[in-house]
Amino acid sequence: MKLGFIYAGQGSQKVGMGLDLYEKYPEFKETFDRLSGETGGVDFDVKKVCFGGPAETLNETKYTQPCMVAFAVGMTKVLKNLGVEPVAAAGLSLGEYSALYAAGVFTEEQVIPLVQFRGNAMQTAVSGRDCKMIAVLGLDKETVFAGCDKVREQIEAEGRKTADGKLPVAEPANFNCPGQITVSGDAEAVDMAAEVLKEMGAKRCLPVKVSGPFHTSLMKPAGDALADRFKSESFGDMQIPVIFNCIGREKNDDETIPVLLENQVQKSVYFDDSIKAMADMGIEAFVEIGPGKTLSKFVQKTTPDIPVYGVETVRDIEELLEIINN
Repeated sequence: MKLGFIYAGQGSQKVGMGLDLYEKYPEFKETFDRLSGETGGVDFDVKKVCFGGPAETLNETKYTQPCMVAFAVGMTKVLKNLGVEPVAAAGLSLGEYSALYAAGVFTEEQVIPLVQFRGNAMQTAVSGRDCKMIAVLGLDKETVFAGCDKVREQIEAEGRKTADGKLPVAEPANFNCPGQITVSGDAEAVDMAAEVLKEMGAKRCLPVKVSGPFHTSLMKPAGDALADRFKSESFGDMQIPVIFNCIGREKNDDETIPVLLENQVQKSVYFDDSIKAMADMGIEAFVEIGPGKTLSKFVQKTTPDIPVYGVETVRDIEELLEIINN
């Protein structure tokens, strides 16, 4: 069976994720034990935050990102040892780094400190700025873009400014699946966008559990910091195709991974297009790696004819093996 691995992003984290995997699988335990030691490459106890919380700490970007990728790395190692490997991979936002690990671009020792750097850079980029993200349900891409343009024009006409004298922004951030798009930016502008988009036919506008205006122009300082960091990082050759967020497809020969990752943090994520691209490659089933089943729902709405299996627990792995082996 041709499997496509898809890796969860920030927002699906929860205290206790991976604890049963840690207790059963040596490969998973190895990853978390190494990260909790002095040579783990991160400056906090990943095991303690991931398994014990509190939720307020785990939900901080600088902690969330290493914990989520540690989970993904451990799970990928477990599945590989059980003979379950993908022919292509993608990830939602942060999950793209896990996909690149699965493809051999980043090593385990490299990727988790790298995403901690990314998390710190993202948190620093908007430190002290009142930001927000909402999920907009029931509208297409063109309408959401038009709604955000309308808000921008209203803000400019009214002369609104943030505390640092800049225009507040609300921009489309994630195109998750048909009928679900996130809008992110300054809280004031995002609240305005919610009202405008409801008037334009949105069924609901729901807050998303993240701590910054990810995948908007407000993240340019984080993109610049990543570009500088990538100068000292090594990038291995991709062993399987990776579908990149900011373009919704495989990269061309003239596109580089560092530039795509720099763009990813400050531009929209085209996850729906990424799923369609993997379907066009002949993927027979998707495997969602990460806590929760958020991406599974996106797949079901985007490519309903292709099955998707979420693996978060020991039982999930056992059920996946039963499916694959029958």
